[in-house]
Amino acid sequence: MHPQFWKGKRVLITGHTGFKGGWLCLWLQSLGADVVGYALEAATFPSLFEVAHVSDGMTSVIGDVRDGDQLSGAMSESKPEIVIHLAAQALVRYSYSHPVATYATNVMGTVNLLEAVRQCGSVKSVLVITSDKCYENQEREIGYREDDPMGGFDPYSNSKGCAELVVSAYRRSFFENGKRVAIATARAGNVIGGGDWSADRLIPDMVRAFTKGDTVTIRHPGAVRPWQHVFEALHGYLLLLERMYDEPVAFSQAWNFGPEDKDARDVGWIVERFAAVWGDAKWQVEADKEALHEAHLLKLNCSKARRELNWRPVLGLDQTMQWIAEWYRCHRDGDDMVACSMRQLADYQARVAV
Repeated sequence: MHPQFWKGKRVLITGHTGFKGGWLCLWLQSLGADVVGYALEAATFPSLFEVAHVSDGMTSVIGDVRDGDQLSGAMSESKPEIVIHLAAQALVRYSYSHPVATYATNVMGTVNLLEAVRQCGSVKSVLVITSDKCYENQEREIGYREDDPMGGFDPYSNSKGCAELVVSAYRRSFFENGKRVAIATARAGNVIGGGDWSADRLIPDMVRAFTKGDTVTIRHPGAVRPWQHVFEALHGYLLLLERMYDEPVAFSQAWNFGPEDKDARDVGWIVERFAAVWGDAKWQVEADKEALHEAHLLKLNCSKARRELNWRPVLGLDQTMQWIAEWYRCHRDGDDMVACSMRQLADYQARVAV
């Protein structure tokens, strides 16, 4: 990664009020980028966006990616060189009860973004973030590669597969496979880290329960996921965007960013390890009363990113658990969360710079 690349770059990030978007904004601000965000208000209270004062170093536009005209106007006004699309309805269980909203945001929101790019002559590179769940899950032990079929059982996962197909069609139909504008997609693993308070997510559910001294209830302790710290995925995105900027045709593809195979662990392992790191924590297993389908086994093959981008994870899961617990303890204890957040980010940047 070349930090100097980002100094003065005009970057538009959709979904900047979310968990991943907030951390990405902080990282780009630290590198001297000129960041504009476009998103709905933060979906949770508290939120990383609020407690880490993410908006202080950027321009924040409150808007909905389902509103194509507003999105196009924000892009035209900000004249970005680089666009990173993170805005999404990102929860599997929510998608079962709100399928129309999920498809409207994740599919038509992507269409609206790419239409806005078509109308904005300043854009050189676009990265659309989808999900490791975009693949047709066959419950196989081997990790999914970028050219495996799209699918997805539930509305959320399926909508991310649809978004991948939308990007592929636009890239070939309107952007000459990267010759006019570089366009890539990124599929990360189960991203975890400090600052996530989303509902029905493992780490936030544990933090909420442990902070109150309650027992957390786990639905699927045997489900295996490719867990990784949020910084690992963001580092991959930034590396990819640097290469896209200089070699647009070669890097206008789909990319996986996931952990080492040994860090594809089941939910029970994560709960036990995080509870041990947190201390004085209790948990129990309870059957899913709604019996909603969730994939049992999901892994990513990230050999392409390792080979072509020289990207690889630098934090193991044990270190990840320590960092997450530290961040939430700082928040619980009323510490300066800007300082805490930037300290962790600087520590990670130092590790990848070695």
